Amino acid sequence: MPTILVVDDSATDRLLAGGLLSENGDFDVEYAVNGSDAIVKIELHVPDLIVTDMDMPEINGLELVGVVRKAYPVVPVVLMTARGSEELALKALRAGAASYVPKRQLNPELLETVIQVYSAAREDRGRIRLMRRMSEQEVHFTIENDHELIASLVQYLKDGAAGMGICDEGDRVRTGVALQEALTNACLHGNLEVDSALREVDHRQYYDLARQRMTEAPYAQRRIHVIARYNQNSTEFCIRDEGPGFNRSSLPDPTDPTNIERPCGRGLLLMQTFMDEVKYNATGNEVTMIKRRRVRTQGSER
Repeated sequence: MPTILVVDDSATDRLLAGGLLSENGDFDVEYAVNGSDAIVKIELHVPDLIVTDMDMPEINGLELVGVVRKAYPVVPVVLMTARGSEELALKALRAGAASYVPKRQLNPELLETVIQVYSAAREDRGRIRLMRRMSEQEVHFTIENDHELIASLVQYLKDGAAGMGICDEGDRVRTGVALQEALTNACLHGNLEVDSALREVDHRQYYDLARQRMTEAPYAQRRIHVIARYNQNSTEFCIRDEGPGFNRSSLPDPTDPTNIERPCGRGLLLMQTFMDEVKYNATGNEVTMIKRRRVRTQGSER
């Protein structure tokens, strides 16, 4: 059973997060009372995923991300953000964290986010070894608005980038998260036209509307089109939906710390943070994300 380490100096928040993660019985949850305690516990038993608070004594969430990224790059870290820690959270995402959930939205967002990140962290080592022998590839997919298909496609695409050597062990997970967000946006916001603002008001109604439209015309007939281009230097993912598109300038700036706790724009923030370049077509129904190989020089990388 996968192990999740929950790190928080607040006993109340720590137990709340652990309880939410234990609900479906798929995770074994362990606890640490702060960043220093987390490092000790990680050294004794490396977890499959870490969920951490940001503002803690001794070693805060940003510092913990740095330690984990360096010593345990295959272990993804999900942040729990509170009001006042937005700047720190943005720095932690840029430093290597895989995703985040605002504390005021732990229920129902935390379990969903952890499942998404954990799924992105799984790997087929044999397939990745084979992919490293490939010099160039272009693949095309057309899929329905199906979450299982999206999850399988994310797995395929991120493994391709990792196999080509574009992503290191830590960035493989983050690339998967960015792909998941882009494909989910194409499905829910693009083809099904479910407004993310509804998620801020009523989480259940948001997903109920999405399920309803998956069986209704014209939404159910729309498809997601994906082109992935791999070479030795970069990977380009082009994702297009058949919806009416959107005006990119109308969305709140996801990199503004005051907007980090809003569900609206969360996916865009993760995509922009984890990819080297993100651009949209004029209609707003197609996004192109580029991930470039990191160049290592004298023991560092850039």
